[in-house]
Amino acid sequence: MEEQFVLRVPPTVAERIERLLNDPTSSSGDKSLDLSFSDDGRTGSFVIGNDHFSASLLDLPTVVETYKTYDDSALIKTADIGQMILVTEEGDSIPDTVEYRHGLTPPMRDARRRRFRREPDLNPEVVRRVEKDLQNIMAGGTQEEDGEENARISKKARPTPSAKPYVPEAGTVGREPDGSDSDESDDSI
Repeated sequence: MEEQFVLRVPPTVAERIERLLNDPTSSSGDKSLDLSFSDDGRTGSFVIGNDHFSASLLDLPTVVETYKTYDDSALIKTADIGQMILVTEEGDSIPDTVEYRHGLTPPMRDARRRRFRREPDLNPEVVRRVEKDLQNIMAGGTQEEDGEENARISKKARPTPSAKPYVPEAGTVGREPDGSDSDESDDSI
């Protein structure tokens, strides 16, 4: 597979990049293009010509698959893209999270909130207690060793006897039970 990324830039920067790529006679000031990241790997700077812009590496809410074709009929998957480099102008705010809220297209606007279930709010103390109980059980111990709180958990309700399965009477196999042939039933509900 190829290595690919999404570079989202302001419209003015996009025009300059397009001119740089398509017009070989563009001014020499726009010929330099640089992208560098700081030590944290998430923030950095984007330089085109003499202009500096801030850049952020953000995780996309979903994985985007990219394809290409050689014969206009068969598509070949080339990459999975899960991150985007967002370039902002000086006056724009820099996102303070590592995940981008929106997808790449308008239908994916605010995708994380609208399309995915929220993470459950778990009490860390409950998680630690359950982990400890599970490790104790796996080690061959019982939950009663951990005190009164865990003794409450170990007292389980006794299973109720299961109901007998329905067995049709002899001679009724393949037929409906008696009483279902009447016209008195009301199916209009």
